[in-house]
Amino acid sequence: MAATQRATAFFLLIVFMQCFTTLADEHSHTYDDSEEVVLWMNTIGPYANRQETYNYFSLHFCQGKKEGINHYHESMAEDLQGIELEFSGLDIHYKRTQSKLQYCTIDNLDKDKLDSFKYAIRNNYWFQAYLDDLPLWGTIGEYDESTKSFYLFTHRRLDIGYAGNRIVDVNMTNENKVKLEPGIAVPFTYEVNWKPSAVKYHDRFDKYLDPSFFQHRIHWFSIFNSFMMVIFLVGLVSMILMRTLRKDYARYSKEEDMDDLERDLGDEYGWKQVHGDVFRAPSRPTLFSALIGCGYQLAVVTVCTIALAIFGDLYTERSSLLAAAIFVYAATSPVNGYFGGSLYARLGGKRWIRQMLISSFFFPSLVCGMAFFLNFIAMYYHVARAIPFLTMLAVAAICLFIILPLNLVGTILGRNLAGQADAPCRVNAVPRPIPEKKWYMEPYVIALLGGILPFGSIFIEMYFIFTSFWAYKIYYVYGFMLLVYVILAVVTICVTIVCAYFLLNAEDYRWQWTSFLAGASTAFYVFLYSYYYFVFKTKMYGLFQTVFYFGYMGVLSMGLGIVCGTFGYAGTNAFVRKIYSTVKID
Repeated sequence: MAATQRATAFFLLIVFMQCFTTLADEHSHTYDDSEEVVLWMNTIGPYANRQETYNYFSLHFCQGKKEGINHYHESMAEDLQGIELEFSGLDIHYKRTQSKLQYCTIDNLDKDKLDSFKYAIRNNYWFQAYLDDLPLWGTIGEYDESTKSFYLFTHRRLDIGYAGNRIVDVNMTNENKVKLEPGIAVPFTYEVNWKPSAVKYHDRFDKYLDPSFFQHRIHWFSIFNSFMMVIFLVGLVSMILMRTLRKDYARYSKEEDMDDLERDLGDEYGWKQVHGDVFRAPSRPTLFSALIGCGYQLAVVTVCTIALAIFGDLYTERSSLLAAAIFVYAATSPVNGYFGGSLYARLGGKRWIRQMLISSFFFPSLVCGMAFFLNFIAMYYHVARAIPFLTMLAVAAICLFIILPLNLVGTILGRNLAGQADAPCRVNAVPRPIPEKKWYMEPYVIALLGGILPFGSIFIEMYFIFTSFWAYKIYYVYGFMLLVYVILAVVTICVTIVCAYFLLNAEDYRWQWTSFLAGASTAFYVFLYSYYYFVFKTKMYGLFQTVFYFGYMGVLSMGLGIVCGTFGYAGTNAFVRKIYSTVKID
């Protein structure tokens, strides 16, 4: 038994080390004179399809003859992102200039190799490499329209800037076009030039950022526009609800002074009439509480990850943002259990273990299910995005041995600390019939319309986020993202409160699911916008890239919908409890 526990603990330690090694540097990033500097070749693929990447040497490029380099151990986050680093074989040493030197040759360009290179050049293939964790990109060749000829770049020139014992700048230039013809030998050469640079080490990633794009006037205007929308919406909601509620309170107070006969003959209507049902448990309480718990966790994960990105400059390290998000998600599992478990207990649920399991695995199953589905397509196309089997086991281990136990702890705490029902009104034994109403007051109509304004507050920011993920921009303005996130939360809460008030005033007490779905419908409009972005803003093509795009856009939309739905329910719940605790109920 003890041996089994030790083996389990060791396995979990290995999983955590594999997952989060990208939070630290691969090396110290300091070099002595003439110390070896490694050029890693990553992936190659069509420019239009950023996620359709293949192993660099799968395109029949030859490799340098230098051997003996230590194998690079990728982290789980890099495996999930399809990063496959392989040693280039180039002999590079710190501050040692290397004149033009041949490092390998393709001896015989047979038909298969020739067709592969032609296909890659025709589809604008380009490759990515890393030197001291600084990314490099380059095209492999070009096509001459006038002569219908294909040319391959065979010379790599590296210009490396250094400051003291650190590398602060690197550029790769591809030169020496060779016309591709059957049977020819293609020699590959490289040269390395070192030069001192005034760039500071901590500023070396600034050249990869695009301030003219992310800090464009339109971006600032969208933030200001969303902020003004919040002020206007909060003011409008406050004014309307306060004036309306004041009239409601006055009417209900007048009714309290009437005798029973006058009250029976009076025309009673409004949200007070459903006081005996407004705190009735919603349908499917297990699923509802699981979604709320998951939404609270995702909301906390988003805030924490954005904060880490703001203060930690996570964009400077490969896959560090994804690794940080995985770590934060696993660490915040008690949040899921606490809020989901306590809500389920207040709703009178008895099968709390089932609720805890659904809450623990709902979102991970959604993400992993989509990832594994796309993995089969990736394996068919032999792309680098195919997830290794050991990485799948590591993800399953995190879910079973980390997320589930922490969620269990949160559930137990939630049930014991906040699981007692404390509704301001008693719930009637028999549900009140819901009267007929206009079609636009039906819950599904209100829920569908509720997401328009929240989407309107974020859709411009979604363009910048989409561009950074699906194109070749590095997103770094996380302060903007945090501000937009707060704006989204406020707008969603305001809108769902209004939706719930209209629903209750129509004497329909099904406000819990309506408030959640009114916020969650934001995801529907985000997914529609992703379709517009795919058609009009990208040049993606092919089955793999299309399925990959819409698959992960669906997951992103679902996650955003759960978060917005939780915002809507949390705000509406506070509002409903407040108004019913103020009115005197017989």
